[in-house]
Amino acid sequence: MTPLEVLGDARYVLLTTIGADGRPAPTPVWVTRRGAQLQVWRFRETGTTNRIRGTTAVRVAPCSPSGRPRGASVDATAWMLPAADRGSLLDALVIKYGLRARYATWRAIRSGDPGWAAAVAFEPTHG
Repeated sequence: MTPLEVLGDARYVLLTTIGADGRPAPTPVWVTRRGAQLQVWRFRETGTTNRIRGTTAVRVAPCSPSGRPRGASVDATAWMLPAADRGSLLDALVIKYGLRARYATWRAIRSGDPGWAAAVAFEPTHG
């Protein structure tokens, strides 16, 4: 399997962003694969999304729900998805994660402002 397939099939991935001070900040997240991209859903103003706005270089590895790595990490480039892509990302997460993701979808719709959340996409860096 390719790294993209391994990461896309994982229940959780450890998304490691780099802080302004250069220290890594690992966060276990749900992930869905969409073509050559992996996508995750985060609150818009979290440290993860703020760090991605600062630097797009990330590392990604399959992990346990608590963040214990379960495989090799891969360098990747991350970016924030446009607001128009949020709905399709939520749909993909509901298909993969079921009721728990459906609750997140309901919460986004119920809030009346889906802008409270951000969609993050990343692709493994080839090299």
